[in-house]
Amino acid sequence: MSLLALRVLEHVHGHLGWLTVIALVHPAILLRRPARRAPLAALLATLLVTLTASLGAATYPSYRTLLKQALFKETPTIGWMFERKEHLAIGVLAFAWVGLVAHLWAPRLEGEARVRLATLAWRAYAIAATFAALVAGIGTLVAVTTSF
Repeated sequence: MSLLALRVLEHVHGHLGWLTVIALVHPAILLRRPARRAPLAALLATLLVTLTASLGAATYPSYRTLLKQALFKETPTIGWMFERKEHLAIGVLAFAWVGLVAHLWAPRLEGEARVRLATLAWRAYAIAATFAALVAGIGTLVAVTTSF
């Protein structure tokens, strides 16, 4: 992949990252009450998380070969922050999918089980949104430090 394509992909990934934060806050707010339904908001937020993560995964091999060593040599703290960013990003993806599955499955249950699954969906989206904000912030810091 050319450097120009990598740079464009990196910028799109970063901007989508911040949109993902906003998108995840939406179901986290809507699902605070267990009886509330928001399947479209949950689905779209989770799909945006998946798209953003896929773009990050697509740029990772080039990052590893072209930038990682220099980043760790010049600013090891930022390098380690980027490593944490990757781990948190996987958490965002996992919690968003847990939230979606829990939210879509909850109406099939009754009583306490339904309430517990609905609460799980809300908590999963709240955690995903929090992690996503950390990921986007760290990603912005790294982008200011180094880029393709």
